[in-house]
Amino acid sequence: MNYLSRFGISDEAAKARCKEIFNTIFYGSDEERFYTPVGDDLGYIEDTGNHDARTEGMSYGMMMCVQMDRQEEFDRLWKWAKTNMFMTKGPNEGYFAWSCQTNGKKNSWGAAPDGEEFFIMDLIFAGNRWGNKDGIYDYHKEARSLLHTCINKGYDGSRGRAMFDRETSYIRFIAEEDFSDPSYHLPHFYELYAQVADEADAEFCKRAAVASRDYWKKACHPVTGLSAEYAEYDGTPHTGDHKKYNGRHDWFYSDAYRTILNIATDAVWCGVSDWAKEEADKYISFFERPENADDWDHIFELDGTKLPEKALHPIAIIATNATTAAIIDNEKSNKWLKRFIETPLRLGDRRYYDNCLYFFSYLLLSGNYKVW
Repeated sequence: MNYLSRFGISDEAAKARCKEIFNTIFYGSDEERFYTPVGDDLGYIEDTGNHDARTEGMSYGMMMCVQMDRQEEFDRLWKWAKTNMFMTKGPNEGYFAWSCQTNGKKNSWGAAPDGEEFFIMDLIFAGNRWGNKDGIYDYHKEARSLLHTCINKGYDGSRGRAMFDRETSYIRFIAEEDFSDPSYHLPHFYELYAQVADEADAEFCKRAAVASRDYWKKACHPVTGLSAEYAEYDGTPHTGDHKKYNGRHDWFYSDAYRTILNIATDAVWCGVSDWAKEEADKYISFFERPENADDWDHIFELDGTKLPEKALHPIAIIATNATTAAIIDNEKSNKWLKRFIETPLRLGDRRYYDNCLYFFSYLLLSGNYKVW
């Protein structure tokens, strides 16, 4: 469904805008693009704010490519990730290093599950849309293997730990820790993983989808609808070592902007629940409170307390807030939908994260974020 049609944007115009956004991200000017082709068959997505390549961005770029039917760029990104990021030793063997320099050297031997989650879905969609090929381009085989590792590592006697906690079926923040990140929860992906998963893994994915929808109910504040960046398994904000994870993450800040986008994508792909409608209304109503309506680009405590610090990614907030219009159709959500339509892509060093969420939001709201 094209929700942008509420403001006169036709299906054809929306598709044209999707192509324009893709071309800007991949082939725009130096202050627009963040994709770089390398040699004959490689390419990477750069986090322009941190000047590295992350599994988050690489897997996001691959999803953009499969949605836009750009197999060459998809294969370039996938080969760069497998060549430079995939770990073949240590406790995280079988996962991808979450951060690499743009020359391919690993900055870390740790893994971040949001990258693996998207890699799996990217590969499933690629196999469905383009068919499987040989080697690392046997997309479904690669997806099945990575998924099996994420679910079973450690539990099957292998070294290291799984990215999913078997007892709760929750995705962990990182394999080494027993807390989560609400924006990592992707039940709409987990249901689709079963297409290619081994039988036991498919059953686990179905349980994980149910568990993640329940987890959102725990992690999203009952009044404001806001979620924290990191949260315990009971949904309360994680208030762990600030030095270890580079500051606070128990507030509504960058990672947390993805939660409402994921809830909206789950609603579009798998059906709108009554809870999702309630959550979307609470969430967008918070931003329309008199004290926030014209002063919303801040960091917030989950109870709605506005902090003096400004948001690092305000365009991401506009884009993801607009996705509430895919769940509910009211004056508040449509106000943000209109604001999003009128907002251009971000330029400059911090454009990477904002424009990734911008593109996914536009794909979803235009009816072009599809299950392949």
